[in-house]
Amino acid sequence: MIVPATPTLSAEATAVVQQTLETLRSEFDITTTDVPLAGRVVTMYHPRNADALISEEAFAEDERLPYWADIWPAARTLAEHIVRMTPADRRMLELGCGVGLASVAAAIAGFEVTATDYYDDALRFTALNVLANTGALIATQSADWRRFPHDLGRFDLVVASDVLYEREYAELIAAVIDRTMTGRGTAIVADPGRLAAPEFVEKAGDRGMIVGVAERVPYEEPGIKQTIDIYEIRRR
Repeated sequence: MIVPATPTLSAEATAVVQQTLETLRSEFDITTTDVPLAGRVVTMYHPRNADALISEEAFAEDERLPYWADIWPAARTLAEHIVRMTPADRRMLELGCGVGLASVAAAIAGFEVTATDYYDDALRFTALNVLANTGALIATQSADWRRFPHDLGRFDLVVASDVLYEREYAELIAAVIDRTMTGRGTAIVADPGRLAAPEFVEKAGDRGMIVGVAERVPYEEPGIKQTIDIYEIRRR
């Protein structure tokens, strides 16, 4: 039997959720997607149509596209992997959080979550989704992988999903993981076979990290058929 993951929110949390939704709905056409997660259902708020958010000006500036606004198969797979983990009071960092499904899963599992993304709007939706589904307030931080913040510290778990879609990201993601993962920590990257994945494995190895495929997960829904590789990264 699938049961909702949503807890009974405090009056204060309910008010924050309602106020945040009101603000976001004034800026976005918002819909919800129910995502099964370890025998529960989480309700994710997100823009109805990511393509409607495309800005020619933003693309001309740095080829920015609103990939954050969709719930990708790799994010679903990563969330299922995380929600089964035992946090043991560990801190978790999500790279490229999008609308925050993996962060929701981590909060359900009991991690202390920090979510990062290049888009400030992604952070707003992530904070909303985590609060609405778990009652937890998480830290969020705007972050460009090319100039990643130096003040975040290190984390026991660093995660990302479907972030290797450009070749340059292989080195950038390897560098960010190296900078943010503790000595005995773990990083998990869920990837559906993007072009930069093999080079990411190489670049991580150059930095003294061991990368292995912990799990290969078939994913299929109408119009989509993928195999999601769950890469597990540790230090030598």
